[in-house]
Amino acid sequence: MEKENLEKLFDKLHESFDFEEPTQGHEDRFLGKLNASKGIVGIQKRKKSIWKPLSIAAAALVLIALSIGKFNSQLTIEEQVAEISPEVSNSQFYFASLIEEQVKQLESETGPETKQIVDDTMVQLKKLESDYQQLEKDLINGGNSKFLLSAMITNFQTRIDLLQEVLNQIETIKNYKNYNDENFTI
Repeated sequence: MEKENLEKLFDKLHESFDFEEPTQGHEDRFLGKLNASKGIVGIQKRKKSIWKPLSIAAAALVLIALSIGKFNSQLTIEEQVAEISPEVSNSQFYFASLIEEQVKQLESETGPETKQIVDDTMVQLKKLESDYQQLEKDLINGGNSKFLLSAMITNFQTRIDLLQEVLNQIETIKNYKNYNDENFTI
């Protein structure tokens, strides 16, 4: 019967129970007061500091900034070649502008009769360009610089000769077409 009385008592008092949780740090304050009343000196917990996570984040940012700076400070292949041989850089600028001018002229000459020859020429120019890039890499990696520099200039000259030859062929095709059109009568 005693169990029934306890259950009835709890049922009556159920609504007056406090279900709220104590505020943060309540246990620490309670233990501090309890230890002080007994004369025991306790170890107090240090408050969590925001400085530690901030210092870790700052260190990470510094490392990221340094690594980005290192990657950005690496010289391009053209800049490395210019350091090895400034003359090549000047020659490259001259030849590249000449080639670019001839490529524009070639592209302006594209027509139904010349489309195939222009497309084939562009493919050959891309192959020569990739060969030139390989020569640059070989030069940077310490290859025979005189031989490689000569090969680089020859590569430019080959591209120029190719473009001039194709432009001459296109001119011949146009002249031949005009000649046939003039001789055709109705």
